[in-house]
Amino acid sequence: MPLLGGIRPPIALLCVLVLALAGLTAKVLGPDAEPVVPKAVLSSQQHFAQDGAIALRASIDERVTDLERTATALNAGSGADPERVLSDLGKAYQKWTGTTVLDLESGEVLAARGERIPLAWLDKDVLTGDEALTPRMVRLETGDVRLMTMAVLEGKGETQQLLIASNSLAVPSINLGPFRSMAVVARGGEVLATAGFEQSEALNSDAEREELTFLQKQMTRLSDRAAEETEQNPLSVREPGSGGYPGVSGTLLGGGYNGRVATAGYASLAAADPEDGESVAAGLGLTVVAMLPVVQQHATTVDSRQLYGLLAAGALVLLGLLAVAVLWVTVQRPLLALFLESRRLARGDLIRPVTVPRWGEAARIGSALERTRGQLGGVSAPDGAGDARRRRFRGGGRGPLALTAVLLLLWCVPVGLLLNRTDGTVSIPAAMVNDQRDRTDLVADRVRRALNEAQADVLSISRLIDVDDPGATETLLKDALREHTRYQALYVVGEDGNVVARAGGDPHAWSEEERSLVRVSGKGEKKPVVQTGAPVPKHKGTTLVGEVRVEFLNSLLKRPGLGEVRIVNADARTLAASDGFLAFEGLPNDALPDLVRAGNVQVGAGPVENGLLIRDRGAVTVAAAAPFTGGGIASDLGWTVVSWQNADRFEITAYEREDRAVLAGLLGLALIVVCLGWIHLVVVRPLRALAADAENLADGDLKTVHYPRYQDEVGAVVRSLELIRQQLQARRQNQARRPAEPRLDAGGR
Repeated sequence: MPLLGGIRPPIALLCVLVLALAGLTAKVLGPDAEPVVPKAVLSSQQHFAQDGAIALRASIDERVTDLERTATALNAGSGADPERVLSDLGKAYQKWTGTTVLDLESGEVLAARGERIPLAWLDKDVLTGDEALTPRMVRLETGDVRLMTMAVLEGKGETQQLLIASNSLAVPSINLGPFRSMAVVARGGEVLATAGFEQSEALNSDAEREELTFLQKQMTRLSDRAAEETEQNPLSVREPGSGGYPGVSGTLLGGGYNGRVATAGYASLAAADPEDGESVAAGLGLTVVAMLPVVQQHATTVDSRQLYGLLAAGALVLLGLLAVAVLWVTVQRPLLALFLESRRLARGDLIRPVTVPRWGEAARIGSALERTRGQLGGVSAPDGAGDARRRRFRGGGRGPLALTAVLLLLWCVPVGLLLNRTDGTVSIPAAMVNDQRDRTDLVADRVRRALNEAQADVLSISRLIDVDDPGATETLLKDALREHTRYQALYVVGEDGNVVARAGGDPHAWSEEERSLVRVSGKGEKKPVVQTGAPVPKHKGTTLVGEVRVEFLNSLLKRPGLGEVRIVNADARTLAASDGFLAFEGLPNDALPDLVRAGNVQVGAGPVENGLLIRDRGAVTVAAAAPFTGGGIASDLGWTVVSWQNADRFEITAYEREDRAVLAGLLGLALIVVCLGWIHLVVVRPLRALAADAENLADGDLKTVHYPRYQDEVGAVVRSLELIRQQLQARRQNQARRPAEPRLDAGGR
């Protein structure tokens, strides 16, 4: 017999898998000590660091792109006065700490605005070579670090000027929430900027100052470790198929103080789409570290859960042994007996009657073998005997398989559906609700800045438009549309409301009666229409309008670990979403509109973000709403970013136990399918075909040749049946030949 053939291997595999699953059940379904910090909290810090890194990368890249775009537009025209260049730049983009224009030939400073920019770092390597005009990090005399961005301007005549803009590498101006701190770290672990730490002078006690000192030291140590981790290749540290954040990110666990543990998430600055090449910010080697002290979890006391794993494992072993016993008694033992009986008949041993099993295909085959034994001995079966025996041995091998499956399902179904189930009373860490709120506010800030940036771009382009030259205006708009991927259309609307020049998609109506420069329309259409405008200088009533792509806004909302995110207006109607949506549709949960209205209530200086834990019908949902605040033209829109997700996605102990129970039940189902499916395909189905062939042979069918399908017990019975057929056929031929042979004493004289 081959090693993997016959009835023995699947039954043996069933025993092994049952014991293995029982051991796994005893290990993973029993109580386990609570981790010091829940995995969900650590993952949330990682996501928070990723959000901070995305915000910092987008801020740096936007500043570099805006400076280069402005220089390109200025170079396309006649040489502009340096003072006017810096003045217009400051009006359009209020984002640089200092700007300077100097003559490249003489090195003379022609104009300067804001913070004084040191020039000692300028040398030949900065202005020439493969890395010419690449943004550089420069440390000021005060110890602060600035990012210097450069662009060449064509001055009057053939002179060239160098435009330098500096901006800080500070932590993005986002809401960190209570107790959280964030740092921007350079290669080597040097902390360039921090936010979230209180001033030592503002603390009231020595204990608070000691805790502040502890947290600052923890930030320094965790930043060193994060800088080492982010030196790795993102493709080598990311799990295959995980996708997600394109850079290197992870979590760190620091020391404890006064019952709280320092947890940190880190993320390196990476391009939004690696296929488009690395961004300027991604090449600076910066890392964002977000740290949050979390209350330390204590080990749970011993309770009834301690016996869950052992009881479930013991029940599985008992049911598994019973299932194996059923298969052994009803399938394996009768099949092995048939194998021995058929081989005995094939050898010609006809003295002892065939032992016929009690029921099923084995009984049908045994009865057929007994009839063939009689035929080999010269006794023919009476007419109709075969049909009587078929009616007598009803049932078959499928019955034991079904019984075995039922026995194992008695364990799989209760374990997968009933054991360790959670309900609406499950405890959710407060840090998860706070992080949902703070990350939602971060997304709202990101969208608000994107809309402000869109309006600033339109304002910058409007200063270059010459309405009297429609051809040049259309060329300018097409070039701008190609460079600004956030727009789907750019067009100039005249005083009479007609479109003077356009680029991109079909324009929508723009009314001068409405005062807001950022508007939304499109009710009844497939998607909303978001417009931002800027008046064209020296042409009263003429406006440059840019339509922002809804897909661009949707892309800003897609963040892992935040669930579903939407932008809604003051009436809680959807304008953009991370998933599919209908234009101006309502929110799915009745509590979410109330959360939006509560967030827009004027409290103190203005609206504030809110977080909410919703318990409804056994389901737990974490939701948050963050209105647009923080300045800029987009802050007056009355829009709100809303996010929500089911708490069962969190990696906390209660849900992990439930998932493990479901996994154990699914593994049990897989065990049933594999082992019993194997037995059905290799043993039961061929056995049914063998029973029919044996009965046909016993009924007198000597023409059908029997070929074994598998080299196993069933195949051995088939081979014996073929030998018996050949013997019966030879016996019939001999009986037919005898009457035709002449007798020895016959004949005449």
